[in-house]
Amino acid sequence: MRALRGTPADDERPLQLYARDADGELAGGLVGYAWGHWLHVDLLWVDERWRGAGLGSRLMAEAERKARDELDCVHARVETWGFQAPRFYEKLGYTIVGVVEDYPPGETDHLLVKRIADA
Repeated sequence: MRALRGTPADDERPLQLYARDADGELAGGLVGYAWGHWLHVDLLWVDERWRGAGLGSRLMAEAERKARDELDCVHARVETWGFQAPRFYEKLGYTIVGVVEDYPPGETDHLLVKRIADA
């Protein structure tokens, strides 16, 4: 990524995690990036067969660990719609800091953040 003028960050580093079951089938994954000492979680996906088994929580914990320990991140952020997972992220210690009502029509978009390391 190009440096953005006026920001302290000059690079973007990808973060991708994948979980496979015993047969090697994809069970879930997380795609995001580190930028500006923040982990940006773009996508967290868990196959229906594995939902409720803690896989999403484990993927998030590993992403936060890698972001903190390997990518120098202090904070993490994620967006989710009301029909998706805001409560899931709140259970992981994330705080809703913004909402966009009626985006898309009839739904609410939530922005959640969490401090994952000491400054």
